[in-house]
Amino acid sequence: MASTSEAPRPFYLSDNFAPVEEERSAFELPVRGSVPESLRGVYLRNGPNPVAGVDPGHWFLGDGMVHGVRLEEGGAAWYRNRWVRTRPFEEPGLQFVSADGSVDRTVALANTNVVGHAGRILALVETSFPTELSGKLETIGLHSFDDKLATAMTAHPKICPTTGEMHFFGYGFSPPYLTYHCADANGVLVRSEEITVGGPTMIHDFAITSDHVVFMDLPIVLDFEGLESRGMPYAWSDDYPARFGIMPRSGGDADIRWVEIEPCYIFHPMNAFELAGKLVLDAARYPELWRNSANEFDAAYLYRFSIDLDSEKVTEEALDDRPSEFPRIDDRLCGLPNRYGYAVVSETDVGAASTSLIKYDLVAGTSEIRDFGLGSSPGEAVFVPAHPDAEEDEGYLLALVYDAAREVSDLVILDARSFDAEPLAVVSLPRRVPFGFHGNWVADPADS
Repeated sequence: MASTSEAPRPFYLSDNFAPVEEERSAFELPVRGSVPESLRGVYLRNGPNPVAGVDPGHWFLGDGMVHGVRLEEGGAAWYRNRWVRTRPFEEPGLQFVSADGSVDRTVALANTNVVGHAGRILALVETSFPTELSGKLETIGLHSFDDKLATAMTAHPKICPTTGEMHFFGYGFSPPYLTYHCADANGVLVRSEEITVGGPTMIHDFAITSDHVVFMDLPIVLDFEGLESRGMPYAWSDDYPARFGIMPRSGGDADIRWVEIEPCYIFHPMNAFELAGKLVLDAARYPELWRNSANEFDAAYLYRFSIDLDSEKVTEEALDDRPSEFPRIDDRLCGLPNRYGYAVVSETDVGAASTSLIKYDLVAGTSEIRDFGLGSSPGEAVFVPAHPDAEEDEGYLLALVYDAAREVSDLVILDARSFDAEPLAVVSLPRRVPFGFHGNWVADPADS
C-alpha cells in the first residue's frame, strides 16, 4: 500500500504561532519580583488567532484576539484573552470584497493592533473600520466616528503628544486609494483629506512630525490575480516608484512634496522628527518584499532617511547590520526628536522565533542586546514612563515572552535604563500567548 503523508502545516499554524482554542480569565496572577506601583492600567496585545481547524491562508488573515494583563497596586490583578467578535467571526465565510469588487468596511478581522484614545479602546486592522472594546476586552462594536469615517483605518494611528490628536489614514483597492484623517483629543473626526497616489498600494504605516505628516508610497501593489497562490492580494512591483510624501499638518493634497527613495518596503517606522532643517525618519527597511510569495519575508534593517526640507535631497543610511522589526519608542516623543528606540531582533528564517530585544541609543550610535535565552521568545516591547514627568528612557519596557520549555508566556517588566539586568517583575500567565503583532499600554485615567 502506498504511504501517504500530510502536507506540512504553515508556520502560522505551528508551534507558538498556532492559535489557542479558548478564552480564559485568571485573577491575582503570580509575580516574581515586584511590579512598580506606578503601573496602573492594562497591557494589551493583539494578533491573529483563527478558530480551531481553520487555515486562513496567511498569517495576516486570522481572527483577531486581544490578550490583556491588568496591573495595579504592585500586582497583576487579572489576565484575559478574548476574540474580537467582528462580523466575520460571528458569520464565518463573510466576504470583505464582493463579487462586483465593492468593499464592505464593516467586515473587519481587527487582528493587528489595539490602542487607547479619548477613553476608547480600539482593535484595528488596516482594511476596515475599527472595533471598540470594553476595559475587560468584551466587544462593544464597530466604531465609525459617528458615521464620519468613510474609508478604512490604518492599524497604526499616531497620537500627537502635544495636541492629543489622533492622526491616521485609510487605503483602498479603488479610488480614493489613500485618505488622511485626524481626530481631535476628544476622539471627534475633524479632518479627512484625499491624497493622490499612483495606484492601489499597500500602505501599512506612516509617520508624523511636529509640523508634517509623512506617507510611504512603496512598491507593494494590488495583485488580485495572484491571490490564490500568494495568500494576499499584493505583490512587489519593479515598475512602481518608491517615495515619501511630506504634507504639512495644516495642509492637504496640493501641499504634498513627493521625494523618491531607493526601492524598498517599510511596515513600521520607529519615529520621525524635524531637526536643523531636515526631516528624519527611522524605520525597519526591507530591501524587497513578496516578489514570489506573500508568505516569504526578507529581513528588515533599521535605516535612517534624512530629507533636506529645502532641497528635498534624501540621504539613506543603515543604522544596524542586524535584522530587526517591531520598532518602538517612548510614545511621548512621537513626532519629536528621540534618543532611544527598542525593537525585536529578527530571525531570517520565516517562522523562526527571536530570543532577543535590542535597545538603540541613536545619539551615541550604540546598542544593547537583551537575550532571553534559548527557547525564550520576546514580542514587541512597549515603553511606559515611570511617572508623568519622567525623562526619556526613565521607565519600563513591557513585553510578552514565550517559554517553549514550559509552553507558557510571561509578561516581563524591564527597567529600560538597566536593559540587561534582571527583570523588575515577571508576571506568570495561565497559558501561552501566540506570537502576534502589536500592543499598547492603556493607563488608568488619573495616570494618563
